[in-house]
Amino acid sequence: MFVFMTFATWNLLFTGMVSSILLLNMVQWGIYRERIYGLYTLYMLAWLVYFGFRVDGMGDYLSANAWYFVRAAAPMCAYFVYFDFADALIQLRSRLPALFRLFRLTKGLIVAYVLFMGLICFDVIPWNESLYNTVHTAMRLFMVGLASYGVWKIAGLRGVMPRYIALGSGFILVGGIVSMTLTSLAPAGNSFWQAPLTYFMLSILAELICFTLGLGYRQRRGAIKSAIVEQKLAREREKHHREQVEAELVTEKLQQQMSAVQMMALQAQLNPHFLFNSLNSLSSLIADEPQKAERFVDEMSSVYRYLLRTNDLELTTLQTELAFIDSYYHLLKTRYGAGINLIKAVDESLLNYKIPPLTLQLLLENAVKHNVVSAEQPLSIQLLTHPDGWLEVSNSLLRKPVNRVNSTQKGLLNILSKYQLLGQAAPKVVETGTLFSVTLPLIK
Repeated sequence: MFVFMTFATWNLLFTGMVSSILLLNMVQWGIYRERIYGLYTLYMLAWLVYFGFRVDGMGDYLSANAWYFVRAAAPMCAYFVYFDFADALIQLRSRLPALFRLFRLTKGLIVAYVLFMGLICFDVIPWNESLYNTVHTAMRLFMVGLASYGVWKIAGLRGVMPRYIALGSGFILVGGIVSMTLTSLAPAGNSFWQAPLTYFMLSILAELICFTLGLGYRQRRGAIKSAIVEQKLAREREKHHREQVEAELVTEKLQQQMSAVQMMALQAQLNPHFLFNSLNSLSSLIADEPQKAERFVDEMSSVYRYLLRTNDLELTTLQTELAFIDSYYHLLKTRYGAGINLIKAVDESLLNYKIPPLTLQLLLENAVKHNVVSAEQPLSIQLLTHPDGWLEVSNSLLRKPVNRVNSTQKGLLNILSKYQLLGQAAPKVVETGTLFSVTLPLIK
């Protein structure tokens, strides 16, 4: 079939195939809106213009000088666009900076070449066919040398995309050399296989197929990367949601723990034994010391008011907690008299620091609960702040008989749990033969 085909018929077939690839690329350009598809479109248009004017009959629409100009300028316009296309596809600017600089210089040379050919072809410089052919041949030989070097450098890069570019560019390089050689050896025939341009056109088709496959691979790889990124984002969103849920659970647990601690404090103060002792102390004061009885009622009211007011608070200031402890200690002092002593050595600069409410009350309650309290063996409790922002609560140690007090350490465990849920440093618990201390971090 091809043996009997004329070059004119083949040229029309070639133009149709390139036009089909061009239309497909323009559809992709419209979908993806990427610069690289625009460059590829311009590249194919340059070749269509060049070979379109090679169709029989097109010479009737152009003067001889215009035809010579298209013959010289159209391929150079294609190469001009090719440099930007290759850079956009495989990042020559960063991967082969020396080749990229050489391509930029060649683009300047192409502009100068096209301008010079325009001056010759349109008689600005007197027409000289020998000069035209010499400059045209020299430029084509230079482009062959540049293409050979470029294909060699690009083929050395790793990756699929450089291979597509190198293979496609290698096809057009070989086709160009074959076409130039046949042109110089024998005049062109009218049949398909006798025309030197046939081999150049075949190489361009092979190049366009490679470039199109490369763009398709690039698009698939981009889709895979987008899918991977989307999966990572989905995992990040899931992780963020999980952390948010965990934070909400921690907050809920903290509230439950605080409610439990507050309930323990209320139960400790509202149990019948405490009420009996408090009312018994109040009864004896009313008869003998009415003014002290009035003070006792005021302090007892302050204690219960504070217990109720802090029911929904996560933190309170050290100053507020100490004021509450004064009222609570007054009730203990009224009951135990000389059997209990409270010593406070608190730095005023730390009074605005925060502490979980009722923490000090629980520590004082534990000290009274687990130790002997009597005038002969007074229980000494000390509140002492450290320069590094810690508060130490210590008491002298004289434990009650084990069979009388069964310690569950719930109060101390709840204090430790509360600090953990607040994300603070853990309190330090130290016990020696004569002293028991809990050191609490104050919260700014």
